[in-house]
Amino acid sequence: MTVLNCENAQSDSERGFCPLRASVAVTVGVGATAAVVVAALVQAAGDDPIGAALSVAVPAEYRALIEEAGNTCPEVSPNLLAALLQQESGFNPGARSPVGAQGIAQFMPSTWESHGIDANGDGKRDVWDPEDAIPSSAKYLCTLSEDVKGVPGNRQHNMLAAYNAGSGAVQKYGGVPPYEETQNYVRTISAAAGTSSGGKRTATTQQAATAIAAARSMLGRPYSWGGGNVHGPSTGICCSPNGSSGAAITGFDCSGLTLYAYAQAGITLPRTAAAQYAATEPVRNPRPGDLVFYGSTPASIHHVGIYVGNGWMIDAPRPGTTVRYSPMDTMSDLFAVGRPIPQHHKEI
Repeated sequence: MTVLNCENAQSDSERGFCPLRASVAVTVGVGATAAVVVAALVQAAGDDPIGAALSVAVPAEYRALIEEAGNTCPEVSPNLLAALLQQESGFNPGARSPVGAQGIAQFMPSTWESHGIDANGDGKRDVWDPEDAIPSSAKYLCTLSEDVKGVPGNRQHNMLAAYNAGSGAVQKYGGVPPYEETQNYVRTISAAAGTSSGGKRTATTQQAATAIAAARSMLGRPYSWGGGNVHGPSTGICCSPNGSSGAAITGFDCSGLTLYAYAQAGITLPRTAAAQYAATEPVRNPRPGDLVFYGSTPASIHHVGIYVGNGWMIDAPRPGTTVRYSPMDTMSDLFAVGRPIPQHHKEI
C-alpha cells in the first residue's frame, strides 16, 4: 500500500489531458449518487489567473463593491451577499417592492433610516445608490447576526431569516421561523451562495483566502512524492507507483500542498487526496479555496488542487513539475469539488 495517492503518470496522454478551451463544462460525480456541472471558465490569464472571489454571477459594476462588503464580518461572504442581492432585486438599483422596500438591497425606509450608511463618503445616505446600499446591506446583516447569535441552529441561516422576517421572529421561534416565504428565502440564498444546507461548519471565506495565499507563496516549488507537511515543503519518500522518488527533493506532492495551505488557515486535513475528499462537503457552486478532486470513485481519488476562480486551481501536478496554476480540465476525470469541514470525516 502506498502512503499517498497523487498523480503519477509521466505523459500527457497517460494523464488524460484535455485540450485547453476557452470555456468548458465539466460533469463532476459526487459520491455515487449525483452529478454536478461545474462551469470552468478557462481564460488566457498569464502568470496569475485568479480572476475573482465570486462564483455567483454578478454584474461587473457591482463586483468590487460586493467583494469588499462581503468581508464585513465572518457570517457574511461575497457569495452570500451577492446571492441575497440577486434574490432581493435582481441587482436592480431602482427596484421598489409593493410594500415599499427600496433599492438594490430592498431596505424598508424605517430600516434604512436606522442602518443605512454613507459608504462612498459623498455626504449623503442614498438607498438608491448601490455604493451606499450594498455596504449598508452587509453591515445590516452583521448587525442581525449579532442579534440572533444566541439562537440555536445555523447562524447564517438565522441571519438571513432575520433579514427577511426580522430578528424578533427568529428569536421567537428559536431559529428560522415557520413562514414559507422565509424558509424559501433562506434555502434559495444558501443554495446560490454554496453554503451547506445541513448546517455543517465548513471553511470560511477568510480561511479559504488564507489557504490560497499560502499555496500561492509556494508557486515554483518542485514536486516531491510524499513531500510537504503542515510546516511547508519537505523531502519526500520512495517511491511512487511509477518509480519516482521524492527522497532527495524538498517540495510538495498534490495533497501535501493542500495539507500545508489549509494548516495555515487553522484547518487540519488528512494526508492523502482520497482522505481529504472524505473531509470535505461537496458543493455545487465552487468558490475560491475549495478543493478540486480527480478520480472515478471516492476511494480512487488520485489528485487534488485548490480552486482559485475562473476555472483555475493551484496544484502540484506530478514528478518533474513544480507547484503551478493549472486549468480545472487539465485531467479528464474531474470527480468533485469540496469545501473542507474541520474535524469531519465521511466514509469512502
